[in-house]
Amino acid sequence: MTAAPRLRLLDVERFERDVTFRIPFRFGVITVTQGTQAVVRVHIGLEDGRHAEGVAAECLGAKWFDKNSALSDAQNLDQLRQALQIATDLYAAADLRTAFGHFEQAYPEQIARGAVLALNPLVASYGPALLDRAILDALGRALGRSFQDLVRSNAIDLRAGLLTPDLAGFDVPLFLAGLSPWPTIAVRHTVGLVDPITSADRMGAPIADGLPETLEEVVRHYGGRFYKLKVGGKVAADLERLTRIAAALDGGQDYRATLDGNEQYDDVDGFLELWRRMTEMPALARLCRSILFIEQPIKRAVALSRPVTAMARHRPLIIDESDGELRSFPDSLALGYAGVSSKTCKGLYKSLLNAARVAKLNAEAGRSVAFMSAEDLTTWPGVSVQQDLALVSLIGLEHVERNAHHFIDGMSFAPAAEQEAFAAAHPDLYDHSSGTARLRIARGGTLALDSLGCPGFAVAAAMDVAAMRPMPAAPRETIAPLKAPA
Repeated sequence: MTAAPRLRLLDVERFERDVTFRIPFRFGVITVTQGTQAVVRVHIGLEDGRHAEGVAAECLGAKWFDKNSALSDAQNLDQLRQALQIATDLYAAADLRTAFGHFEQAYPEQIARGAVLALNPLVASYGPALLDRAILDALGRALGRSFQDLVRSNAIDLRAGLLTPDLAGFDVPLFLAGLSPWPTIAVRHTVGLVDPITSADRMGAPIADGLPETLEEVVRHYGGRFYKLKVGGKVAADLERLTRIAAALDGGQDYRATLDGNEQYDDVDGFLELWRRMTEMPALARLCRSILFIEQPIKRAVALSRPVTAMARHRPLIIDESDGELRSFPDSLALGYAGVSSKTCKGLYKSLLNAARVAKLNAEAGRSVAFMSAEDLTTWPGVSVQQDLALVSLIGLEHVERNAHHFIDGMSFAPAAEQEAFAAAHPDLYDHSSGTARLRIARGGTLALDSLGCPGFAVAAAMDVAAMRPMPAAPRETIAPLKAPA
């Protein structure tokens, strides 16, 4: 087997840009009407003297990584900038290492330095999550190889080790070699907590941009088969909204759905009460039958402190916000959870290692006892969504939550030349006929992914970083809350 190439991180440039949402998006404790994206461009040097650049992009999200109400949204963004600064310092100080070797060596110190700044592990992991993708993009470009090829040949050097003792004895390279990317993937459409269900729910005149606005319009426009439904933690209000959602979905074709609690229930008993009431309502019978799994219904402070088997008897549960550290998924299994989300904001190596864990657990059991799901933190069209799609399709996931195609008007945040470049380089993924590069969601709700198999990490067009602003410096001290906790 050829040794994985070793590299140094020579330079990191950090940028930001903004977007205004076409409709408000409420999840968990926040309603979002605009967003900021972090963009990193790295310069690497390989051991043989070759150099290359690579990019990655990720939403700077408030009130998901850290839901502490005493912190302002602006402070949440500064926390993420801090995590990126820590990772930049650690990776830049390292000697020649493989791609995964950089992550493996830095991970314990990343978490430790984050803790000193009061960054929880989910926040702290944001920095490596961006740098690792940009480094892989640069490595693929230097070698003229795609992300899929780098992973399947283990040119990244992924392995079991001190970070994942539960994978001891598992043949990680053999697992990676057996991965095969899907040529298409189904979109699981997100229904936020304030999304209009029917035209009567609109707050004003219809949005005249040619895209669907209400859930009824979404069902007619895309004809999708998968939906992700947010619930808000109050049983009566959740039941009323789910009843209206069910009426819209039941009018379309056969569908499957997931419920996302976003930590809104205090304990498993509260969510179990919601489920019991749902199953008693004839209007929700078809919706209940459609539910595939339930995502993070319980606040992370207690989610991994008590078993969830009472609810797991009815539907599988997965962790999302509770997936803070590399050990979180195996810890959750002992409590009755069955799955974990893949999100690029949590780290591509975490996703790959968790996929290996699922394969190991299911092989040992001789049946499916664990699984992964593909979730979204507003991966904007362009680099962000493409790298996420390449990852989740490679680990074999059939459908993926997508929300930016609905809450953001395509690549409207990017200059026209950048949009044209991405639409030309990835014509199977984008439709540019409206003048804005938008995801090309086929009838039935699927995305074509063949063009993502390009050299680098799923990106064959250049971002216009000159049109972005430099990322402001991250605070070097612990961020003090601006107000008392609610």
